[in-house]
Amino acid sequence: MTPVFLYSTLIFVAVQLSTTFYPAFKSASLEVINQELSKEEYQEPTTIQIKAYKGALLMKKSGYTKGIEDKIKFFKEGHELLEGAIETNPDNIEYRFIRLIIQEHAPKILNYNKEIEVDATLIEQKYSSLSDGLKKRIKEYASTNSVALNVENLK
Repeated sequence: MTPVFLYSTLIFVAVQLSTTFYPAFKSASLEVINQELSKEEYQEPTTIQIKAYKGALLMKKSGYTKGIEDKIKFFKEGHELLEGAIETNPDNIEYRFIRLIIQEHAPKILNYNKEIEVDATLIEQKYSSLSDGLKKRIKEYASTNSVALNVENLK
């Protein structure tokens, strides 16, 4: 397989996953989240984006799983993947946006809320340079769910 073919294949998979990731991430159904996580691409993530998506889905899954041990296991595994993606690519606003959503909805006992203001500020600062699709998701979230993001700052 040539490097160009492999690269274009990875881009196609990442774009395709983003269209199914967000509905699953937004879902309140463990079945929908599990269905997304069962996709082949998530089994051995090959890109930072897929790792970030898998991490976010696992963290979300932890909230719908029964049993404290499984909740902790899924949250920790997801946390490592998402934080690793952000550490590898700290300027990626999509990963920061995903983390912001999780932080704003994570139970206080998890103490996963220390980067809310930093993430919100970066999102607001970089908003104008984002893709139209990501802008739309951020604006929709900010107008209905976010405490940290100010819709007026999204220009």
